[in-house]
Amino acid sequence: MSIFVKRKIRDTYGGLRQRQPLQPSAEREFKRQFFGLLLVIVTWSLAMGWLLALATNAQSATPPAEIGTVDVVPAQYQLGQELYLESCSRCHIAIPPAVLPTQTWKNILQDSQHYGAQLQPLVDPQRILVWKYLSTFSRVQLDDEETPYRVNNSRYFKALHPGVELPRPVQVGSCVSCHPSANDYNFRRLTSQEAEGQRGKILRKFPPAPR
Repeated sequence: MSIFVKRKIRDTYGGLRQRQPLQPSAEREFKRQFFGLLLVIVTWSLAMGWLLALATNAQSATPPAEIGTVDVVPAQYQLGQELYLESCSRCHIAIPPAVLPTQTWKNILQDSQHYGAQLQPLVDPQRILVWKYLSTFSRVQLDDEETPYRVNNSRYFKALHPGVELPRPVQVGSCVSCHPSANDYNFRRLTSQEAEGQRGKILRKFPPAPR
């Protein structure tokens, strides 16, 4: 028999021996590892589901914070809002930026003369933070529009009070007559009389559909 034939036979039988099925002990070890891995995956999935359920229940159980300002203020502007309130509410009720145009706030922030009082202007970086807050939550002024410095002359203030009989003259201190929490910078909460009056005006303007 030639060397080539002997090598061919040896390779053939050697390959058959290598492809023999697993021994029973090795097969049991493989099954044990497989089921162990499966158990770990199922346990991890159940644990994650339980933690997610706890987080969802905790979030739903926490009452949402009341939004008192005209606009919702994201976190990046809240420091500017706090500095604005700290500077303005020392002497009078701080009004939301939305009631005056952006140009008005720019002039107020730069001018040391503040409605007859001498003020120390803010310096950077506090001034920059306050300006970002005021400029973001105020509205632009028309090109042919005169810059208003009193809320009763601002079209934005009037737009936020549709159909409301405003006192004459309108003063910052008169806000509490309709907004009892204005001192806390909450202008969404109304007195019961004002809320009922606004509800009646809305129903008269948009009556419910007949059944």
